[in-house]
Amino acid sequence: MDGFTVLIIEDKKSMAEMLSKTLEAEGYRSIFALSGEDGIAVYGQERVDLVLTDLKLPGMNGMEVLRTLKARSPFLPVIMMTAFGSIENAVEAVKSGAYDFLTKPFDITHMLVLVEKALESAKLSAENAILKEEFSEELGFPKIIGKSRALDGAIDLIRKAAPAKATVFLSGESGTGKELFARALHHLSPRGKGAFVAINCAAIPKDLLESELFGYEKGAFTGADARKLGKFELADKGTLFLDEIGEMDMGIQAKLLRVLEDGRIERLGGTAPVFIDVRVVAASNKDVAAAVADGKFREDLFYRLNVFPVTIPPLRDRADDIPRLAGHFAAKYCKEMKKPVMPITDEALRELSSRYWKGNVRELENCIERAVILADDGIGLEHIGTAMIVAPAAVVSGSPEPLQVVADRATHAAEAAAIRQALAICGGNKTRASEMLEVSYKTLLTKIKDYGIG
Repeated sequence: MDGFTVLIIEDKKSMAEMLSKTLEAEGYRSIFALSGEDGIAVYGQERVDLVLTDLKLPGMNGMEVLRTLKARSPFLPVIMMTAFGSIENAVEAVKSGAYDFLTKPFDITHMLVLVEKALESAKLSAENAILKEEFSEELGFPKIIGKSRALDGAIDLIRKAAPAKATVFLSGESGTGKELFARALHHLSPRGKGAFVAINCAAIPKDLLESELFGYEKGAFTGADARKLGKFELADKGTLFLDEIGEMDMGIQAKLLRVLEDGRIERLGGTAPVFIDVRVVAASNKDVAAAVADGKFREDLFYRLNVFPVTIPPLRDRADDIPRLAGHFAAKYCKEMKKPVMPITDEALRELSSRYWKGNVRELENCIERAVILADDGIGLEHIGTAMIVAPAAVVSGSPEPLQVVADRATHAAEAAAIRQALAICGGNKTRASEMLEVSYKTLLTKIKDYGIG
């Protein structure tokens, strides 16, 4: 159980020192306080994983300590000790959130077993909260497909960054797999057994993003009927992935900077800080450095996030990986659709390898999913469609159109084609299509109207 810290709150110094030495002999780190008030103060300053507190204390008693700590950190395991044990005390303590109850004098071996079980129970409780909130699909170990030199460079940087706690900034075009790299970083790190929590800063309205990140107390605002833990608390001892960080409002940027600097958050409507131990991985498909120069992103926050930058290469820079990726996605969707694994013809692979893939790996995956739906015993050219060809700009009086006009036309054509493809794959479901295209639902509706997509 190395790495876990136990806070002992016991007014008899000799007892506190004995418990401290016993726990440290088992590999725990221990801290002790001789009063409830001091214990609460220590908890606010240190990373604590479990509290072992006496019931009878001078000043603030053990039950008050328990309620104060559970109000701050619902997943914190607290074990009560008392020489005045009774069924009534035990019931009251458990109802108030204690993991269990020890009556002095107690067997040290029993106490150690209880501590280990309490820590494991707290870990499972936190994981269940995350699973219920957003990770309903089973997630396996992230698998990065490809052996190209461009990809190897990014993978090597991820391996080197994994053991450290430094913030990592992933940059790359939309669809390159930034979240996959973030998950790989998490699994390779010492935090791999902790939670991986992802949030897309562009997908949540700015007035809701703060409560999603930091949580809120009951009554903090109209509709706040119960306390809600934010993503930072859910990611405690794990990794928080902030995708599309460049879209974050300047006001929230200031609060994020403060969290990164002192390791504490405050829930909306809360009065006490909550200590968190989270590694942050940020990502953007935009040039955040340019946003800093334009005054749209805080310079101090950018430098705090950009400690270890990693650029994920676009698919066109790793064309050698396309056949391998296409085969992987074909096997994945054949299994999902309960079809025999279908081969991809050489002709189709050559066509796939020659495309530009503006949407990168995500666009390739969508293309193969559609092909698997259409194909019966093998994937050929007829199943992957034809590459989008943008017509050259018209020549007027022997002079070409301005480059910006050409670029705008190409962008509009590419976006319209991508929207039609997404809607086809999603059966016309605009909500799912907006998620697939990584734009807001409102933005998708606007573009559908602008491009006259039926």
